[in-house]
Amino acid sequence: MDSGGIRRRLALGAALLAASGALALVTAGTAEAGTAGGCAGQEVRTLPFSSGVTHVYKGDGYVCAVTVARHPGPVRTMSVSVQARGNRPVVDKGRYRQLAGPVTVHAGHRCVWVKGAVGPRGSVDSGWILC
Repeated sequence: MDSGGIRRRLALGAALLAASGALALVTAGTAEAGTAGGCAGQEVRTLPFSSGVTHVYKGDGYVCAVTVARHPGPVRTMSVSVQARGNRPVVDKGRYRQLAGPVTVHAGHRCVWVKGAVGPRGSVDSGWILC
């Protein structure tokens, strides 16, 4: 094989390696972006309200929720809570720019009550869901 053929094969191999690396980075970023705030499981509910949205995930008997502000920016009071029926709620409340949570509870096959809020006026209350 002449030196031109070797160079072409090396260039092709380098291009394939670079493309596979770029694909791996894009895929990993997309998968992480799909689970807002680090919740495990599959998204089962989206609870929108005027100033944000609360995402609810379920997997392996656990329910996780995160509240995301519609317009990230100034620090404001945000909260998210999940309560499995028969237990106390797990709450994350504080002053955040974009995200409250995640909060996770073991629900098994019990219903859960999810709440989320961004600022003084915007909030959502699911009632008992996922029964």
